[in-house]
Amino acid sequence: MIQVRKPDTYFTHYYSDKAITFYVLALFASNLVFFSHVLSPMWWVFGLVEVIGFFYYTNSLSKQWQRLSLKRFPKKLFATALIIRMVWVVVSYFFYIWQTGEPFEFDRGDSFGYHTDALWIADLISKGTLKAYIDSLAGRYSDLGYVLYLGIQYFFTGGIIIVERLLKAVYGAYTCVLIYRLAQRSFGETVARNAAIFCMLMPNLILYTGLHVKEVEMLLLVVWYIERSDFLLRSKALNFQVVFPVIALAASLFFFRTVLGATAVFALFTALMFSSNHVMNMSKRLILIIWLAGTAAFFVGGAIANEVEAVWAARQNNQERSMEMRTTQKNGNKYAKKMGAAVFAPMMFVIPFPTVIETPKQENQKIINGGNYVKNVLAIFMIFGMFTLIKEKRWRDYLLIGSFVIGYLIVLAFSAFAQSERFHQPVLPFEMIFAAYGFSLMTKKNRKVFDRWMLLLVVMIIGWSWFKLAGRGMA
Repeated sequence: MIQVRKPDTYFTHYYSDKAITFYVLALFASNLVFFSHVLSPMWWVFGLVEVIGFFYYTNSLSKQWQRLSLKRFPKKLFATALIIRMVWVVVSYFFYIWQTGEPFEFDRGDSFGYHTDALWIADLISKGTLKAYIDSLAGRYSDLGYVLYLGIQYFFTGGIIIVERLLKAVYGAYTCVLIYRLAQRSFGETVARNAAIFCMLMPNLILYTGLHVKEVEMLLLVVWYIERSDFLLRSKALNFQVVFPVIALAASLFFFRTVLGATAVFALFTALMFSSNHVMNMSKRLILIIWLAGTAAFFVGGAIANEVEAVWAARQNNQERSMEMRTTQKNGNKYAKKMGAAVFAPMMFVIPFPTVIETPKQENQKIINGGNYVKNVLAIFMIFGMFTLIKEKRWRDYLLIGSFVIGYLIVLAFSAFAQSERFHQPVLPFEMIFAAYGFSLMTKKNRKVFDRWMLLLVVMIIGWSWFKLAGRGMA
C-alpha cells in the first residue's frame, strides 16, 4: 500500500533551515556582487536576528505549543508576544537615542509631528480648550484618531514617550490573540496556532511597537473589526451586543486612515452579499445588509465620503507625482518614474524586497531588511493557500478576510505608497493567516514549489539591489 504523506502541522526544519540558509546566501551574494556598497555590519546583525529569530522560534514553538490546551495557548501567546515587544520597546528606545540623539526613528517626520501635536492637545485639555484643536482640522478627519488618543494619553501620563510604546506592546500582543481567534473560527486550530505564532514573531509587526506612529493602534482596530465582523457573520445571535462593536470599530478606522475604513466596510458588504450559506443563511444576510447599509450611510456620509472619493479620484496623479519626486529628489532613483500600478499590482503579495546593500538615507528600510525577507518567504505559502481556495471553489467561505486583503492591496497598488513597508501593515496579520493555511497544505510532493521560490527570491533580491544602486548611479 502506498502511504500518502500528510502535511506538517508545525513549521519543520525543512522550511526554517532553508529559509535561513537562503537569506545568508542572498545577503552574501548581493554584497559580493556590489562589493563597493557593502551593508554596514549593524544592519547585518539586525537582519540576521530578525530572520534567524523568526524561523528558529517558529519551528520550535509551533511544535512545542501543539501540546498546549485550548485555554492555555492564548494566554501563552499573549504573554510571550508581550515580553518580545516590551524588550524591543526598551532596546529600540535607547538604540534610537544612540543613533539619532532622540527616541525617534530615522527620518522622524510623522513620529515627531504626532508627539508635538499630542503635547499641544494635552495642554488644551488641561485648559479646557480642546475645541481649538478640532477647529484646526478644518474637516480633515483621517489623522484625528491617533493624535487625539495620544493627546488624551499624554494628559494622564505627562507625555512620557516610553509609556506610549509600552502600551503599544500590549496592543500588539492582544492583536496576536485576535488573529488566533479569527483564524481558529475560519480555518481550525492548527492553522490558527501557526498564524498566531507567525504574527507573534513577525519582525515587521514587532518593529512598530518601538516607533511613535499610529500603525500598532490602527492595526489593533482593524484586526478587531475583522474578527468581530467574522463573529457577526457566523454567529446565530443577531442583537445589539453583536452588531454594535462592528459599527463602532468600523467608524473608528475612518479616523486613522480614510481609505482603510472604506476598504474594511467594503469587505464586510462583500462578505454579506456573496458569502456561502455555510457562513450565514439568507434571512440573516438580508437583515444585516439593510441594517448595516443604513448605518454606513449615516457614518460614512458628508466630509468622510468626500475624502474617500477625492483620494480615489487622485490615485493616478498622486502615484505619478510620487514616482517623479522619488526620481528627482536628492539620492533619488531615476528608475522610480517607470514604476506604477502595472508593475506593483502583480507583486503586491510579495513586496517590499529587503534592502541588503548600503544605500544613502535608507536606514528605516535597512533596519527591517530581515523582516521584509520573512514576508517574501511566507508569500509563497499565502499565494498557495489563496490559490487552493479558489481552485477548490471554497473562496466564498473566506470572503471577509480575502476581500479585505485583496481590496486594500488593490488600492495600495494605485497609491503613492505601493512599495512602502509601512503601508502594508494593515493586511500583514491577515496575510499570515493565509500563509499558515497555505503551509498546512504543503506536502513532500509540493515542497519543490518552495525550493524553486527560494532560488527565485535570491535572484529577485540581487535584482532589487541592482535597481536601488543603478537608479542612483551607484552600480
